[in-house]
Amino acid sequence: MSLKNLFLVTLFLAFFNTTNAQHVREDYNLLGLQGGVTLFNIETNHFNTKQGTGFALGFVTRGDFYNNFDLEYGITFFQNELGILGRDFTSPINGFDERYIDYTLSSVQVKFLGSYNLVGHYLSLDFGPILNVNGKLKPNQEAQENYVLDGYETLKASDIENISRVHLHVAGGITVGLTHFRLNVQYQYGVTNVFNRFNDSEALATAKPEGGFKGNVGMWVFGGYVFF
Repeated sequence: MSLKNLFLVTLFLAFFNTTNAQHVREDYNLLGLQGGVTLFNIETNHFNTKQGTGFALGFVTRGDFYNNFDLEYGITFFQNELGILGRDFTSPINGFDERYIDYTLSSVQVKFLGSYNLVGHYLSLDFGPILNVNGKLKPNQEAQENYVLDGYETLKASDIENISRVHLHVAGGITVGLTHFRLNVQYQYGVTNVFNRFNDSEALATAKPEGGFKGNVGMWVFGGYVFF
């Protein structure tokens, strides 16, 4: 399923569930929009990475669950950037032009979080699982696609586009604000290996390190919610 189709299907389900929930709990069940900025990296010993930035946009539903607990679920689109060190071995005059190659990664997340209210609905701790579906990890500049990645002799920047697609993240954060406007800080960690797909690729067999490629997403999200 493409990212676009997943986004549309999940949006429909979220809207359908929210509409039904409002008939059950009219006291506190809100539909809203979410937006924010990100700090994104992949924690790995097999590539020299540099943290990048990105943005997030999505739809969210939040409502009462039990006593001081709320539930929050929704769908969010992310576009993140990441740097990976590489060299242009065709340009020895410029010292092989060593630089961080800028990559862009688009993804869609479906989240289902629990929230413990510390002060009413105004201050809460959020935690739970997130299903993450990635697109391709694409170099931003076509001219850098043939750069050889640091630590390898032949592995090019374009060779690592097809990262693993479906992942599980765990998230924890804090939310503060009023009923209809809130600010949130969240950290996500990818518990599954984002580079696992490389280990099954015949094209990358000669570059495969002992024990296989391994990497886990680490991402900070600084955002806000507007509820209706």
